[in-house]
Amino acid sequence: MTKQQSAVHYSITSHDLAAHLFHVTLTISNPDPNGQVVSLPVWIPGSYMVREFARNIIRIQAHANGKKVALKKLNKTSWQAAPCDANASLQISYEVYAWDLSVRAAHLDQSHGFFNGTSVFLQAHGQEQLAHVVDIQKPVDSASKAWRVATSLPELKAKRYGFGSYIARDYDDLIDHPVEMGDFALVSFKAHGVPHDFVVTGKVPNIDLARIAKDLQKICETEIAFFEPRTKQAPMPRYVFMTMAVGEGYGGLEHRASTALICNRADLPTKNDTSLSEGYRGFLALCSHEYFHTWNVKRIKPAAFAQYDLSQENYTSLLWLFEGFTSYYDDLFLRRSGLIDEATYLNLIAKTVNTVQRGSGRKKQSVADSSFDAWTKYYRQDENSPNAIVSYYAKGSLVALGLDLTIRHETAGKKSLDDVMRALWKKYGKDFYEKAQSGKQQGLGETEFENLVEQATGVKIQRFIDKYIKGVEDVPLAKLYADFAVDVIEQSASKKASLNVRLSKSGADCKLAHVYENGAAHRAGLSAGDVLVAINGLRVTAADVGNSLANLLTAYRIGETVQIHAFRRDELLTVDLKLQADDAPMLAISLAKNQKLAGAQKRPSL
Repeated sequence: MTKQQSAVHYSITSHDLAAHLFHVTLTISNPDPNGQVVSLPVWIPGSYMVREFARNIIRIQAHANGKKVALKKLNKTSWQAAPCDANASLQISYEVYAWDLSVRAAHLDQSHGFFNGTSVFLQAHGQEQLAHVVDIQKPVDSASKAWRVATSLPELKAKRYGFGSYIARDYDDLIDHPVEMGDFALVSFKAHGVPHDFVVTGKVPNIDLARIAKDLQKICETEIAFFEPRTKQAPMPRYVFMTMAVGEGYGGLEHRASTALICNRADLPTKNDTSLSEGYRGFLALCSHEYFHTWNVKRIKPAAFAQYDLSQENYTSLLWLFEGFTSYYDDLFLRRSGLIDEATYLNLIAKTVNTVQRGSGRKKQSVADSSFDAWTKYYRQDENSPNAIVSYYAKGSLVALGLDLTIRHETAGKKSLDDVMRALWKKYGKDFYEKAQSGKQQGLGETEFENLVEQATGVKIQRFIDKYIKGVEDVPLAKLYADFAVDVIEQSASKKASLNVRLSKSGADCKLAHVYENGAAHRAGLSAGDVLVAINGLRVTAADVGNSLANLLTAYRIGETVQIHAFRRDELLTVDLKLQADDAPMLAISLAKNQKLAGAQKRPSL
């Protein structure tokens, strides 16, 4: 029996674009004689939240030899087929509702189709190590006449960008290659000889694809050379950036040879604008972040992720390393690839510091605990999150910066965090998938990082870990930067009166999204969700979200009391509020006068 004959086969059809339905048929050549069990994952690697993808299966049935086979539901995500006749293939057909316009699930309408394997491909238990073949069928709807296929899945009988059959080495491989279908824009380039595609679905008038390709090539080549400075060998034979351009959206999800992205269409450059806008700079940083994950998290993994259990949460306290360090390097590689200058880079660091210090949650939760609690806290944020949690992305990036500066200081510039990342790559990531074939893959243990840093650099970091990773102390960047000709300046306290809240729009209303702990609104008894109606008799509306409310408050001094009218649900509140200073952090980071970072041996290589 050939590998293809023994494989697990899927056929997926964009069955009804208007109803957002994919039709999937799973064929198992040699089902379990005791009754084949199938299930859909409850989460997708890279997004640490139980999402219950099986809830989108709206109809399912099984057949063998043309006869119906009973399916018994075992739990919220699993089914078991009744035993089949000997030598009979089992076919399970089902429909998946796809109406989640994000990078994490599946979406289908007349404009495009997108899916992650975790949303549409049932796992055949006991058959996971077999090859998995997928036939992506062209929709019959007239709206899809010009559609093509973008995916990093290797073609079996399909042509590049065409409908047809694709193959994965096993189930884990199958669900790590999302698929985008549509009349997309496409530009290709090579990074150290490896083909890369950039695909964008959505209307972006006059998009400058050549500029995007040129900029991404710089980032990709810089990152490839970072991990393999001698050979400049990428860990994948081909890479695909899949982008959904929408009116408002931002995010990305990494995969072993591709990434799924969503962005504001206004952030993508047009041919008549050669400036580096803040939106485009942010999009490039997102691409840099997800591309860096090709190494850090897709191949260098925590031990808890070496073999995923897709039926439940997989806990690790190391996301500050895998997401936080990636967040440190994403902007750093914009600088190293020449896309931004030193001043812009340092401003981005200052922005991150100010964001982290704005919330009091950083004093209550460590980044190690934030990592472990990602499933229940970081990915399930609510109105009180700034007062209760810290981001392992944002503070994790500051931990990486602090550790980088510490290593450079202790070794007089001879070693850096770069050496640590390359040591991680060499020990855990370089041959990860090759070792997985024989069951010998491994991940970083929960307590192994300290020893690895010492082996790679000679620097002991237990105290650093206890204070800034397991502890809740702020990384002392001003002190750490002192040796590197970088000034960290705390701006003078704001003289503006403030409610100490974050606002949001709710229709025509101005709503309190977050009420910061011990701020003016908190002390007056206001809560997140309250709708502001008036301040001292003057109406407040959604138009005041942003600078307008701040301008309204300029008529008052810090310490003055104003009367606030607000609705909590359908009840009108009247409170007296004593205005406080705007306590948003205002840290600035810049090169010391007459100094250039790149010219000093010890300084970070920017």
